This record gives sequence, C-alpha cells and structure tokens, in this order.
Amino acid sequence: MSNRNMTALSTIWIKECTRFLRIWVQTLVPPAITMSLYFVIFGKLIGDRIGPIDGSSYMEFIVPGLIMMAVITNSYSNVSSSFFSAKFQRNVEEILVAPVPTWVVIMGFVGGGVARASIIGVVVIIVSMFFVDIKIAHYGIIILTILLTSVLFSTAGLINGIYAKSFDDISIIPTFVLTPLTYLGGVFYSASMLETVFNDFWQGVILVNPIYHMVNAFRYGFLGSADVNYLMALGILIGSNVVLFAIAYRLLSKGTGIRT
Repeated sequence: MSNRNMTALSTIWIKECTRFLRIWVQTLVPPAITMSLYFVIFGKLIGDRIGPIDGSSYMEFIVPGLIMMAVITNSYSNVSSSFFSAKFQRNVEEILVAPVPTWVVIMGFVGGGVARASIIGVVVIIVSMFFVDIKIAHYGIIILTILLTSVLFSTAGLINGIYAKSFDDISIIPTFVLTPLTYLGGVFYSASMLETVFNDFWQGVILVNPIYHMVNAFRYGFLGSADVNYLMALGILIGSNVVLFAIAYRLLSKGTGIRT
C-alpha cells in the first residue's frame, strides 16, 4: 500500500473512531447496560431453572451469543449511521472526489465499525465476568470470528447507508432482518432443543441462518464445543465478506445513492 493510501485510510479510520468515542455515553455504555440485564434476567433468573446445556451452565452457554449479538448490532449500526450522516451533511463528496481508491474508503468506514465492535466485545466480556467464570478454549478462533463478523456486518451497514434515503431507512434492516435473525441464531438455545420446540420448517430456517453458524463458531472458541462445524462457519464468514465487499465496491464505484 502506498504512503498516500495509508494516510487516507488512517485519516478516515481515525475520523470514524473519534466519532463514536466522542459520544461514548451513547455508543459504549448502553450495550453494557443491556447485556447486564440479559445476564440477570436470562442467565440468573431463568437460567437456573433450565440447567446445564452440553456440559456447561446456561450462563456460560449464553455468554458467547450475547457478545456476538452486541458485536453484530454495533458494527452494523455504526457504519450505516456514519455513512448516511456523511451523505446527509454532504461531506462524503469530499472523500469520494479525493484521489483515493474506492477500496480504501470502504476499509476506512469498515475499520471504524470493527473498532467499535471490538471495544463493545471487550466491554461485554468484562461485564460477563461479574456473573460467571469465563472459559476460553481457543483464543485464535474467538479473535478470528469476532473480526470476520464485525467486518461482515460493518460492510452490510455500509451498503445500507449507501441505499438509505432517510434516517428511517437505516433502521429498517436492523428491525426487520437483523433482530429476528439474531434471536433465531442460537444465542439462547442449543440445536438439541430445536426438535421439541420448532417444526421442520423453522428448524430449516434456523439452520440456514448465517448468524446461527457465527454464534456457534464463537461459542466453540469459548467452550470447545458447538452445534456446527466451526470450519464451515468460518468458511461462510469469509465467503460472505468477499461477496459483500464486492457489492459495496461496485455501488460506491457507480455512485449509487450519491450521484443525483
């Protein structure tokens, strides 16, 4: 990478990080409070009545899923709102007319989402340590999964920001797509519990849900066991990242949602 591109990338990335760190009370504190409530309600009050799952306590079981849920929502919302705000304030044009490659612009915005998601992930891990002794079986898989997932949903948030025409548009996908997929993604239950609750159709929906595989790959990093093959889950993550990056590159190169 040339010095000019490196300077452009670091400039966009620092701008993105400064943006969410400046308003840390709104961006970093709420996930900590929300996850604390999840730990109290689902982990303590309900979890004690459910009992162990696959050899782990219910609290230990849901910790990876809750971390992953926070990473997904924060990486997505950070980039979608940031890029649309740049469009709304018309300062994205200054970035796009500069002699900077499109892929550098994408990496700058996505890097901001990854930074916020990583900080949120650490915050949620610290919060969870007040409720349970965390087990970590594979550090490498945890780091790789959290990076690939935050890159994936940051890129998806960028695509949402490109298409959005109003602030209402950037909340449609999280409300009607991300939230249902996350709750059906195995955050609170194991595949062994599906047969008694869901019929064949809903079991199929859950098993093709990519978030289900991401949560289980992350859970494998913590507990050393999961409902799906972690290599297949990592393959899905890498493939999805390549596809979404290509889409974002194509949209920005054409000026979709920007040129009038």
